[in-house]
Amino acid sequence: MKELLKELHTYKLGKIVEHVPLKEHTTYRVGGTADAFIYPKTATDLVKIMKLIKTYQVPYFVLGKGSNVLFSDRPFHGLIIKLDELDEVKIRGQIVTVGAGYSLMKLSSLVARKGLSGLEFASGIPGSVGGAIYMNAGAYKKDMGYIVTKVKVLTPSGRIISMVNRELNFHYRSSFFQQHKDYIVLEATLKLQQGVKEEILALMQERKERRLETQPLEYPSAGSVFRNPENQYAGKLIEDIGLKGLTRGGAMISPKHANFIVNVGNATSQDIKDLMDLVKVTVKDNYHIDLKVEQELVNWE
Repeated sequence: MKELLKELHTYKLGKIVEHVPLKEHTTYRVGGTADAFIYPKTATDLVKIMKLIKTYQVPYFVLGKGSNVLFSDRPFHGLIIKLDELDEVKIRGQIVTVGAGYSLMKLSSLVARKGLSGLEFASGIPGSVGGAIYMNAGAYKKDMGYIVTKVKVLTPSGRIISMVNRELNFHYRSSFFQQHKDYIVLEATLKLQQGVKEEILALMQERKERRLETQPLEYPSAGSVFRNPENQYAGKLIEDIGLKGLTRGGAMISPKHANFIVNVGNATSQDIKDLMDLVKVTVKDNYHIDLKVEQELVNWE
């Protein structure tokens, strides 16, 4: 790791910060300390970074806004790559080209103000564009798969290529990238529709008010913990077996929405993971349903 950091500094491939508490970069506000973060300035810099990572065989993880991830409490001995500076946006008519590091909520607001429809579902999703594509983030029966036409990616061999929608294997909370974690999203092209600005903004405001009423936004969380089983809602299953309000350490199954686990007071990652495991076992015992965790678990092995 020391040799890698030395080379990264030498080639000036982006800002480097060492010994970073992951709780400062995740919406759960938990996690151990990462050896280092790097913020590449360009896609070309990222290509060089990945070559050095392979040369020195150092573990790495590409982190968006930290809104759908649970790091363990253990130190992450490797490099966290943050694509925040890949954030250019171009809007030509109904076509939006945007960098992977751009905020999805910010983008939703930007296009709404221009009267473009199609991203209203994302107005409450606090992730990056790249992370949203990786997870095929969605809400209100819409997701990224409906609007992404192509994605510029960095391949494991170090090439930058474009992949079109049909190659990206978008399904409910799933994409090509979850099965091919060594591909990195760099940029996305979205196809939106012309709409009426006032109507789009009104819909987004209505949904914001509904979220405030039904979701525990006053506490750190990572959104919905489990994917909804077919024709059912994970939150209702968890609520019906009486798990709302259950705590482990500083973590709680939200009394407001049972598919949220919230950090109510200096929770550890293990507290949250323990609640996840308990929910899975209890739902399995009661309903014979295997709930799938929607969030990505990192550095637990």
